[in-house]
Amino acid sequence: MKNETKENIYNRNNLLEKIRDKNCVWDVLVIGGGATGLGVALDAASRGYKTLLLEQSDFAKGTSSRSTKLVHGGVRYLAQGNIKLVLEALYERGLMMKNAPHLVNPLPFIIPSYRWWEKFFYGFGLKIYDWMAGKLRVGSTRLLNKDTVTKEMGNLKYNKLNGGVAYYDGQFDDARLAINLAQTSIENGGVLLNYVKVSKLLKDHEGKITGVEATDCESGELFKVNARTVINATGVFVDDILKLDDPHANALVKVSQGIHLVVERSFLKGDSALMIPATSDGRVLFAVPWHDHLLVGTTDTPLDRHQLEPKALTQEVEFILDTLKEYLDKAPTREDVLSVFAGLRPLVLPEDKEKGTKEISRDHKLKKSKSGLITITGGKWTTYRRMAEDTVDMAIKTATMEYRLCVTKNLKIHGFQKEKNTDTMQLYGSDAGRILELENKMPELKKKLHPDFPYTMANVVWAVRYEMARTIDDVLARRLRILFLDAKAAVEMAPMVASIMAKELVKDKEWEKAQTLQFLKLSKNYMLNPSINNSAEKIDQPVSNY
Repeated sequence: MKNETKENIYNRNNLLEKIRDKNCVWDVLVIGGGATGLGVALDAASRGYKTLLLEQSDFAKGTSSRSTKLVHGGVRYLAQGNIKLVLEALYERGLMMKNAPHLVNPLPFIIPSYRWWEKFFYGFGLKIYDWMAGKLRVGSTRLLNKDTVTKEMGNLKYNKLNGGVAYYDGQFDDARLAINLAQTSIENGGVLLNYVKVSKLLKDHEGKITGVEATDCESGELFKVNARTVINATGVFVDDILKLDDPHANALVKVSQGIHLVVERSFLKGDSALMIPATSDGRVLFAVPWHDHLLVGTTDTPLDRHQLEPKALTQEVEFILDTLKEYLDKAPTREDVLSVFAGLRPLVLPEDKEKGTKEISRDHKLKKSKSGLITITGGKWTTYRRMAEDTVDMAIKTATMEYRLCVTKNLKIHGFQKEKNTDTMQLYGSDAGRILELENKMPELKKKLHPDFPYTMANVVWAVRYEMARTIDDVLARRLRILFLDAKAAVEMAPMVASIMAKELVKDKEWEKAQTLQFLKLSKNYMLNPSINNSAEKIDQPVSNY
């Protein structure tokens, strides 16, 4: 791997070639390419273990791209008395800011107070929150008077407002961090593949797991892969893998859905996020500035099913819009929603099955089956690194491998850069300069994808060559985030993105057309009032000279 150039270490064909070697035995094989699986792969690879990760779809396709974009200790968990989880998360928040400063930043939050006691009650609790963060504190809680709250956060309802509390937490781009974790893992010798689905667990005559059977979802090629340990890090799909291991296995997780709405930034002026600590369903609700838009969420709806593309329920949308009406002078309506996305949380089932999903702990759970299968589930984005460390430690014991120290506390994530770029290129950190170099070498790539967004054709080329994007959805949903910000704009970009990707991936016009149609269908899940506006008719029209 050290002898390979940066131009080919992420190349899919090169990575596939490494799992065709039937004599190869991997130390750690991870199933699942969300935050947890990627964290495990990075931990194992950076310790020097021979590491392979297989993901059935794209990296962070599910839950890990659909969060509230917060890196936080969890104010709500503090109120629940889960001190251990809050302390752990605050520590990990500090490490994320240190190791990925291009993606993780401090963000001020304001809790408005409409009853005389609220700002003192929340202010006291948040002072404890500050204290618990210790040296990794990112800002100091302060009480605000009515005029200061109004000045710092326009559009709040003024009547009965008596002030508020300002505190600090962290914000990040979840899918972008996931891609950077995958890149960092590969740079440390790991092999990570999206669109490779595990369909069977291989076992020896004693019933111990010796590897997996997996299929390349693009070509249909079947692989039999040997491994000393297999780790199930599939989020809401962990029970599916547990059933492959033991058809009679009990369910380990309960699925809960949360949705987010994205509206124009003008609905909440200022640089601070709004935190509503007690909604009618008992959850905390956030309105967070994100990529020059406003992201609002989340809900908590128990579900009995799981899927890769969950859909927002009407009652969830109405709950968020109704809650905002209580706090904003001018609140958004359904017509103002630019994008809506749903995500599923894998919550570890408690012994008390009657507990609501809001009360289920966000602690992670490690389980080792009789076969040796290791399952990691629960937790949250902020604690992904700690979850990975615990998981790899268990894998070492399970396979009786030589113990090597975890190094991720001080490991810089791909793109690491303390200096801030322009808003457009901040997501890329140290890669920003290389994208500009690409534009300078190929001036035709400077063409913008859409008048309302800063990204150019070069961003698409970069996503394919260096970020392992394979579909329009990969690019517009998780590499550039457009589908999550403005679904209609994403639809308008789709034909151009398909054309660029087809050339990069050496695909024909039929692939290009099929990809575009598939994306147009997918995009309807992100619109409250879907109307494609004859975009399908434009598929065969030339979109660029590239």
